[in-house]
Amino acid sequence: MKEKKLGARIRAFRELQDISREDMAERTGLSLEFLTSLEQDDISPSLGPLLKVSRALGVRLGTFMDDEVGSDCCLVRCQDLGGDGDVVLHTGAAQKGEGLTFHSLGAGKSDRHMEPFFIEIQPEAEGAETSLSSHEGEEFIVVVSGQVEIVMAREVHILSPGDSIYFNSIVPHHVGCAGTEPAQIYAVLYFPE
Repeated sequence: MKEKKLGARIRAFRELQDISREDMAERTGLSLEFLTSLEQDDISPSLGPLLKVSRALGVRLGTFMDDEVGSDCCLVRCQDLGGDGDVVLHTGAAQKGEGLTFHSLGAGKSDRHMEPFFIEIQPEAEGAETSLSSHEGEEFIVVVSGQVEIVMAREVHILSPGDSIYFNSIVPHHVGCAGTEPAQIYAVLYFPE
């Protein structure tokens, strides 16, 4: 992310509303230890906890990735991904070659109702346990490269480049690489208000 880290942005929004960490823990159902680590250690949580934090603060999830209010149109060129202006969020251990790297495709569009991302998925460590997450809303995913494994409750789907999937996010799910090679996807997440 540019300039302020995720934890610092969350802390700034919380303090702006004069909400204690204890109150945030109660509002979100997340532990005080987790919230402290999120703000101070700048950990990289999954989207589920971030959504709980954004709801407790009364802001969109994308607010944590926005630097400024932009125009009604948001244009992101492929060659800009990975550049200085790229707005990035890591989840899991993406810095260590595992997890997900989210590139925001909607940063700067303040009135959006969807969260569009270009996501780089790194293979998980051999023997790593797959954890399912769920949250309100819907997701639409299109595979760009590699093989992607979508686990939905007890179903497993392997998607190839050009394949897509659209599902209700409340169903426990996991998105990861199918195999040992990285993958890339476009994903649009919708969170009802």
